[in-house]
Order: sequence, then structure tokens, then C-alpha cells
Amino acid sequence: MKALVLAGGTGSRLRPITHTSAKQLVPVANKPVLFYGIESLVAAGITEIGIVTGDTAPEIEAAVGDGSRFGARVTYLPQDRPLGLAHAVLISRDWLGDDDFVMYLGDNFVVGGITELVDGFRARRPDAGILLTKVADPSAFGVAELDAEGRVSRLTEKPPAPRSDLALVGVYLFTPAVHTAVRAIAPSARGELEITDALQWLVAQGYTVSPTVITGYWKDTGNVTDMLEVNRSVLETVEPAQDGTVDAASELVGRVRIEAGARVVRSRIVGPAVIGPNSVVTDSYVGPSTSVAGDCVITGSEVEFSIVLTGSRIEQAGRVEGSLIARDVHVTGAPRAPRAHRLVLGDHSRVQISS
Repeated sequence: MKALVLAGGTGSRLRPITHTSAKQLVPVANKPVLFYGIESLVAAGITEIGIVTGDTAPEIEAAVGDGSRFGARVTYLPQDRPLGLAHAVLISRDWLGDDDFVMYLGDNFVVGGITELVDGFRARRPDAGILLTKVADPSAFGVAELDAEGRVSRLTEKPPAPRSDLALVGVYLFTPAVHTAVRAIAPSARGELEITDALQWLVAQGYTVSPTVITGYWKDTGNVTDMLEVNRSVLETVEPAQDGTVDAASELVGRVRIEAGARVVRSRIVGPAVIGPNSVVTDSYVGPSTSVAGDCVITGSEVEFSIVLTGSRIEQAGRVEGSLIARDVHVTGAPRAPRAHRLVLGDHSRVQISS
């Protein structure tokens, strides 16, 4: 069995972060989201992995390499334009051959992994397997309708008036039957080959599409709110560690990991939280659900429920909460009256300022 990991796409919902970085490499608890997916595939016994890449291919390839660090062998499959999930299957036909495969969206996060799902698919081997979960706004997802016996009766991509609250999770399992389906469908109104339409074609032709409704934790990390929520969830599992230095005037409370080379000076860190390698926290408070990447500086500030990426500085900035701070950002407090906010923001930025 192989795996097809999708790591293309523009990441428009995470702009401006994704103007300069692949959305799949934005870190959760200081590890790229993409890595969690690869690790869950390897844990399920799948080590032949093809990664579909787009404009951010060089960054993805530099981060993942040949896959040996994960115990896998990785092949890169370039996609000229993001023309839909079914199109990704279409261009990967030669590499996939006649093997069964898992298709895993690289910016999705499934707590607990997919080993049980893969084992079940191998044992029963339906033509396709899908994961479903109940969501509050199904119109933003592919939606599945089940009949009275729990079988898939209909699948629709982002319906304006959903007839079900069961959304397709970004993990799919296929036999080679899907290759016939992706060749049979036409582009949708948005010009893409939708995997939902390919699955619906399989249902209409009498193939077996097996649903699994999950009640555990799943997130599409394509927006800041969900990214912060996934970060919170992962940090809950962090094992406390103090590989950096913490002075006598500082306090660590709960699940806190201080990574090698990091320094905490006259500060209070309340977990779950991670302070990355060579970062320095001075005269500050870092609160729960916060991950600070490497080479950051936090001075005279409070940071909580946030993600701070590599090389950023937060100095005399008051309280920062519910924020995603990109790489090499400098956040400072206004030095003197009259009090004012001085901002240099990129396209599609979101800023909330208290009066």
C-alpha cells in the first residue's frame, strides 16, 4: 500500500503567513503539520510515500528530504496548478500503479493517527474508504449523505444547502478503481476535478464506498483559528523537559518544555507550552497553549494561546493572545505618549487592536 500526500495549494486562508511559506510547514508545537501526517502513515505501516507539490516544492523538499528521517521513501510528484484533489490522483497514476493507496491532505490533522482505519481497509478492502465527521458548517466541506443502513448514498462538494452535517475528512483510501473514476468526471464549476465527484461516480456505478464516522479530533489547519486549536491540542500531550536554562527567579508550571539552548530569566511559564531552542524569555509571562519556536526573544511581555515562529521578537508589547506570529517579526510597545499603533502589514493581514 502506498500513500499520496497532497502538499500543493496556495494556502490563501493563512495569508500573509503563506505568502512566503508552505501552509503544510507551519508548525504545531514546533513541528510542521505535514510531519504529523507522514508520521501517522509510517505508523500505519505505509512507507512508500508520494508527495504532490506545487509552487512551494523547493521548501517542501528541503524540509522532508528523501523521507529517511521518518523511515519512509519519498517521491515528489509536481502538479503545475492546484486543479483539484482528483487531478492530483490523475497526475500520480504512473507512480501509484495498481497499488491500493491512502490519500492524505498535508494540512490536515487527525489525533490518534490512522492505523486502525488502514488496518480495517486492508482487511475488508472496499473500493474506497472515507472518513466523516460532524461539523457545524458543512457547506464549507465535501458532504456525505448516508442511508438508513449507514451506506453512502450521495456525496456533494460544498453544497449551499447541505442535506447532511457529515463532512469528508482529508484522509481517503482507494483501490485502483479510483483511476477509472477520476478519468470519468468533468471539472466542477470552479474548474477543478473534485474527489467528491469521483467518489460519487463510484457510488453511482455500484462500487463500494465505505464510510467511517469519527468522533475523535480532526482539524483542517487551513486557517489561523484551527491552527491555534490544533496547537493547543498537541501541547496537551507534551512531556515536561528542561534542556535549556531556567534561573532561580523564574517559575515553570505544568507541562512546559524548555528546549536546548533556550533561556528563561525572571519569567513565569505556564503550560502546556514549548520554548524553542536558543530562544530567550526575559521578564515575561508565557501562558498555556503557546509554542515559541527557535531563536525568538520575548521581553517584558505576556503571550498566551499563540504560535510564535522562528526568529521573532516580542518586546514590551503588553499582552499578546490568540495570535500567529510569523518568522522574523518584531512586535514592540509604543515607547511614549501620545499612545499610537504603528503598523507595517502585508496583504490579507488581520489585526485586532484594543482601544
